[in-house]
Amino acid sequence: MSAARDVQPIGVTDGRCRAVIENIQPSVDGGRFAVKRIIGDEVVIEADCFADGHDVVACLLRWRRAGAPAWNDTPMQAVGNDRWRAGFVVDALGPWEYTVRAWVDPFQSWLHDFARRVDADDLRIAAATGAVLIEQAAQRAGRQADMDLLRAWSLELALAGDDAALSVDELKRIGGDAARAAVAQQYPDLRHAVTCPQVYPLTVERERARFSAWYEFFPRSASDDPSRHGSFADCEVWLPYVKRMGFDVLYFPPIHPIGRLRRKGRNNTLDARPDDLGSPWAVGAAEGGHDAILGELGTPDDFRRLVRRAADLDIDIALDIAFQCAPDHPWVAEHPQWFRKRSDGSIQYAENPPKKYQDIYPFDFETDDWQALWEALAGVFEHWVAQGVRVFRVDNPHTKAYPFWEWVIARVRALQPEVVFLSEAFTRPRVMHRLAKLGFSQSYTYFTWRNTKQEITTYFSELSQGPGRDYFRPNAWPNTPDILPAALQYGGRPMFMARVALAATLAANYGIYGPAFELLENRALRAGGEEYLDSEKFERRVWDRGRDDSLASFIAVLNQARRTNAALQSDAGLRFLPIDNEQMLAYAKT
Repeated sequence: MSAARDVQPIGVTDGRCRAVIENIQPSVDGGRFAVKRIIGDEVVIEADCFADGHDVVACLLRWRRAGAPAWNDTPMQAVGNDRWRAGFVVDALGPWEYTVRAWVDPFQSWLHDFARRVDADDLRIAAATGAVLIEQAAQRAGRQADMDLLRAWSLELALAGDDAALSVDELKRIGGDAARAAVAQQYPDLRHAVTCPQVYPLTVERERARFSAWYEFFPRSASDDPSRHGSFADCEVWLPYVKRMGFDVLYFPPIHPIGRLRRKGRNNTLDARPDDLGSPWAVGAAEGGHDAILGELGTPDDFRRLVRRAADLDIDIALDIAFQCAPDHPWVAEHPQWFRKRSDGSIQYAENPPKKYQDIYPFDFETDDWQALWEALAGVFEHWVAQGVRVFRVDNPHTKAYPFWEWVIARVRALQPEVVFLSEAFTRPRVMHRLAKLGFSQSYTYFTWRNTKQEITTYFSELSQGPGRDYFRPNAWPNTPDILPAALQYGGRPMFMARVALAATLAANYGIYGPAFELLENRALRAGGEEYLDSEKFERRVWDRGRDDSLASFIAVLNQARRTNAALQSDAGLRFLPIDNEQMLAYAKT
């Protein structure tokens, strides 16, 4: 028997702590990953808090910036069925955290019961009990004025309990003094309080993470002269055009030296001619790798000037980060252990059958030298942050190790919390959501292939109302340099207009690959495929931005509507309206 009495109940440290805390929301995977919000948001937290019996439970929302020495406490308000709610405003970028504290409150339990009593003798006995509880609150008071007020109330209540001549109404008036009760509630007895052991993380980002309009184009095509390679100086000339259309992110494919070994020719051919430029995603050559700039585009000073000129127009320059190497990237010779090998020991080029990327070597994230690889890749982000870049579109992050992304995103944000990351992962839903949980600010979506009323309604209802709404921010693209969907190949100008209008109004973040989009480029490399004919991925193009049929002015109207209507600046508040016509879509945002 004595051995049985010595057994500690499972999970119990103090049996007098009776409060229960459950179902704290919002949370992502029970607090494993961070909820996402924007600076200036009120973060509203709810929790189920209750206890055995009929005693009154009280609870606090505890919140702070991650690493702060002390918590801020906000009383939570009951909203029914043992559900409690409170909020706080986030006023700084970076990581925050929150949790909930609850307890059975002796004073509030007494106050509740005192108000229900009707017998004078019961009230006098209860008055004596209340006087003791109020004196204890006075001893906990942090202000002398509150201490004096509570002690005076305690004494008055004790005397009232001893006065047999006092009526029930008079006893209730003294014991139920709402103003003095509010002071007592500021100093609760927390000896038996329970604090949820899980601290819930929260990431606070700048507004561009929630609301942005992206315009992608190739800097090498920025020149109006068919005989001259585009440069950063030519890109500066494009800035007013981009601004007039209302875009606030100008996104470049990789700007690094392009590999010469196994270089792809026009239309993805394997027999490149001497004057073929190759794919920008074949990163690296003798001139340098991921921290170098293709010489034809300009110098680092030219790039930094472009970033500043864009910032003057409230435009972010976004860079594509493609963690892969051309065969002649310096890292291939310096660190061959970082790359995947064939059985004969040679380096394996990238494949996604039936697609083959003979001009690209993928990294091996299971290399024994993984720590040095991680440091080198983090250094790429840090280099471009130092050049003024605050937005990155990451190419194929789903083909790199998840632990790397969680580590490197946190590291970069600790250096510069304004950085926004876009995940370009057209892959399985759980993989896309995992990347968003790991820290990517925005994520590409399946919008490109959602065309029917049912497809669009189902998909965007899931994005705006589903469990991913607290961490997965969709970025809708009607086209990309890799994807010319069938709807745009055959739908003509009305389809281009419909698709960009849907992207711009269904999602708070959207983008287009231009000027192919506004100039209605719809020529496919082959029937049934999604590759562009004469794709800019493999050659330079010259675009006539002044064409009469351009959609630039139409897109400008859409972006103006987005900037002037707050409902279009968030993914929340979207609802689809029931109408009879299956060929029409009706929806509202509030």
